[in-house]
Amino acid sequence: MFRNGLEPWHLLIVAIVVIVLFGSKKLPDTARALGKSMRILKSETKAMKADDVEAEERRDPAAS
Repeated sequence: MFRNGLEPWHLLIVAIVVIVLFGSKKLPDTARALGKSMRILKSETKAMKADDVEAEERRDPAAS
């Protein structure tokens, strides 16, 4: 039933709904804010992974 769940015309409908809801003037600001949030999330994820690696090395320095 859902083999071809996301077809091009689905994306077109979603784009039209987004434009109607937010308006064409707010879309660039919204996209910019979303991009900034994604960059912050990515940097925080990298920092957390680095902290985990450092904690593991401190716990068992011979494992490296």
